[in-house]
Amino acid sequence: MTERLLRTPTLHRVVRHNGLAFIGGIVADDEGLDMAGQTREVLSKLDAYLREAGSDRSKLLSVTIFITDMNVKPQMDAVWKEWLAPEDLPTRATIGVADLGGTTLIELIATAHY
Repeated sequence: MTERLLRTPTLHRVVRHNGLAFIGGIVADDEGLDMAGQTREVLSKLDAYLREAGSDRSKLLSVTIFITDMNVKPQMDAVWKEWLAPEDLPTRATIGVADLGGTTLIELIATAHY
């Protein structure tokens, strides 16, 4: 059975199916923050969405991160390494994109088990 959680006007933040939780489209609310600040906010939201799914960061399987400036990727990486224990690192791809709208610097999608 598929469960759709945290509905917004355009999507569900979390979709659970067959032991997996799909979490998509997480951006920072405060676009005035730098890359490190936006990354912290996005990861905090991810924690909340994982809890809603009955999961946690140790159960992440795969994360895709979109950023608008690869030159500040080291700032994002530093926050990522603070947030996640080395033994819990999922697969990950970071993709540089031209624009995420407004002054959004980072957007994240993730898959975890629960």
